[in-house]
Amino acid sequence: MRNYLFNLGKNAKKASIEHVSSVKKNQVLRDYIVLIKKNYSKIISENQKDLKKANNNHLKANLIKRLLLDKKKLLQITDSIKTIIGFNDPVDQILKKWKRPNGLKIEKRTIPIGVISVIYESRPNVTSDVATLCFKSGNPVILKGGSEAYYSNKILANLFRKALIKNKVNNNYVQFIESKDRKTVDFLLTKMGNYIDVIIPRGGKGLVKKVQELSKIPVIGHLEGICHTYIDDKADLSMSKKITLNAKLRNTAICGATETILIHQKILKKFCNPILSNLEKNGCKIIGDKKISKFYKGKITTAKESDWSTEYLGPIVSIKSVKNINEAINHINKYGTMHTDAIITKNVKSAKKFLKEVKSSISMHNTSTQFADGGEFGFGGEVGISTNTLPPRGPVGLDQLVSYKYQVTSNGKIRK
Repeated sequence: MRNYLFNLGKNAKKASIEHVSSVKKNQVLRDYIVLIKKNYSKIISENQKDLKKANNNHLKANLIKRLLLDKKKLLQITDSIKTIIGFNDPVDQILKKWKRPNGLKIEKRTIPIGVISVIYESRPNVTSDVATLCFKSGNPVILKGGSEAYYSNKILANLFRKALIKNKVNNNYVQFIESKDRKTVDFLLTKMGNYIDVIIPRGGKGLVKKVQELSKIPVIGHLEGICHTYIDDKADLSMSKKITLNAKLRNTAICGATETILIHQKILKKFCNPILSNLEKNGCKIIGDKKISKFYKGKITTAKESDWSTEYLGPIVSIKSVKNINEAINHINKYGTMHTDAIITKNVKSAKKFLKEVKSSISMHNTSTQFADGGEFGFGGEVGISTNTLPPRGPVGLDQLVSYKYQVTSNGKIRK
């Protein structure tokens, strides 16, 4: 395993110094789309192997749903690649340039980050999304997919490598770790620092926590998505009902799902029952503080302190009353995970205050937190969402997969 992984690292480093033009990058991606379409039945056949194994291992229904590849999902994959083809190459862009009084000319230009390794679970579309984004941004990628999607991931990675070979580009721009050995991830995180520049984990809390604790390589990612929706005293009731229902229940398993709803105490009498009953009748369990319990006539469980810092990832929501917007912001900054938080209000001043003062990587106004997604942001896809304080933050798409350097020129200037 040691030699196998070191070879992957060496191959990736070699690929990273080979320049690929924007024209060639897009041709590779167009050929990748053609290969996916030509191999629909083969991809679906490989996916069936994963699904059969998942059913035999009694995997949960929501995980099996994530695993499934059919013509509709493959069309979504190729549509995503088409979107990325349409974007400008993010590499070698001049971000800023200026001239100093002494004649020095300085340019700040984008460069690839380097070799990226992505460790992910369940979703085979991550293979194509990540390979496409990393390649277009000039970053060789080493993919470590979950064993539950092994055959699906392998064929999607191999088809990308075929597209690279066809265009005479180093096929080690995209490498897939074929070893199923569980120790592979530990080795990647602790022994591959000479070859890998950034690790990106995509998956459940267990995986991300392990990566963040073990990795000796910089990590881009997020541990939890404890997202909030705050309903201000100047909120519209019908909008609040619509947004909270979507933010919580559209898909409870994603990191952008709202886990806590904060309600201004002035509007509890008018808003509490319509909003909470709307959630309850759609199958959501309500956990509320003592004030909420007094107003809500439906079924409610009393909230514990630990509920404010729980990511339920299911049809459960915690509800808290707050005195004012300051208390709402303080609660979010204390218990949130800097992922995505929203305010519902007609008051523009309050909205601006909230958007500015919550520490989240994504702050929203009159919007469902479920929009926290690279595809929804128009990025064509994402390699993940970052809640790091250092950039990149939020959905990590094409333009976030670059760093920069300063290029300085003069006609023989020396410093006095």
